Amino acid sequence: MTIRVASYNIRKGIGTDRRRNPERILEVLREIDADVIALQEADRRFGARQAVLPLHLLDEHGHWKPVTFGVRAGSMGWHGNVLLVRKTARVLGCEVIHLPALEPRGAVMAEVSVNGRTLRIVGMHLDLSGLWRRRQAATILAHVDSCVERHPTVMMGDLNEWTRAGGCLRDFSHGFCYAETGPSFHARRPIGRLDRIMVSRDLSVAACGVHASPASRTASDHLPIWADLA
Repeated sequence: MTIRVASYNIRKGIGTDRRRNPERILEVLREIDADVIALQEADRRFGARQAVLPLHLLDEHGHWKPVTFGVRAGSMGWHGNVLLVRKTARVLGCEVIHLPALEPRGAVMAEVSVNGRTLRIVGMHLDLSGLWRRRQAATILAHVDSCVERHPTVMMGDLNEWTRAGGCLRDFSHGFCYAETGPSFHARRPIGRLDRIMVSRDLSVAACGVHASPASRTASDHLPIWADLA
């Protein structure tokens, strides 16, 4: 049995038509139908930083529940990073990862039981600066390595890395393999592989890709990526 994971930078719910439409994001998530989803830019930027996807909308019309980090009222995650899991999944533990940065950046981590298997999931959105991306990658890798219990691990998110194999990609590749999903940015004409799914060597990628549908091409400036893991 495979487990489907997905990563999606939802750009605060603002589509390529410049309209904010949370229902459209939810439609794309239903199309992908993943067991675990990492979202980036899932909080509004200003004010109370409310979640882009209202909890009642997710509860009534989605198949997932957010991992609750309890860091800010009205927000689902940490610095816009959110983890969604099937409502039937069990969240065994979760925490935020504080990243070195000039601007607010963070990552989130959770241990989740899905289909009888326990996975460690890390969601992230890294810096625009290559130097800070490498520092953030080192922090995430050190944090995962310091975990007492070992679990098959999936790390995914918007890495903001344009190079094919350098920078933070080289750092992550020492212990993780990349799912060859393909270009996901810009949604209307994808040329950049900014969004990545990485798995520990005790997992294998059975299938993967970029989800390009009429809805996903307008819902955000990024296309979502997915991978089926065995």
